[in-house]
Amino acid sequence: MRPPPDRTHLPRAGQAVYAISVAAELAGIGVQTLRLYEQHGLITPIRSAGGTRRYSGDDLARLQRITDLAEQGVNLAGIGRILDLEDTNAALTDERDQLRADTPQPRTP
Repeated sequence: MRPPPDRTHLPRAGQAVYAISVAAELAGIGVQTLRLYEQHGLITPIRSAGGTRRYSGDDLARLQRITDLAEQGVNLAGIGRILDLEDTNAALTDERDQLRADTPQPRTP
């Protein structure tokens, strides 16, 4: 079994990053809730040189997924497992697509 995926998502070049208060407001949750999600390992924002949390657009999308699952009644452990499975599935899909792109396809008559 593979180790759980790294939940730190580096922002793409030119992508905006947000302080915790802005990220919480954009996600429609409280700052303490956002910190709770981080404590449970559901999200890991990048940190500035001074240690300040910085949330990317990808982090905001992940927060939306977490919020949706929580609203459906999934507990934090369940959310973590779902996110792990989704991350693993995405990584395997990317790997498969890369292998397909690198493998010559047989010609059909």
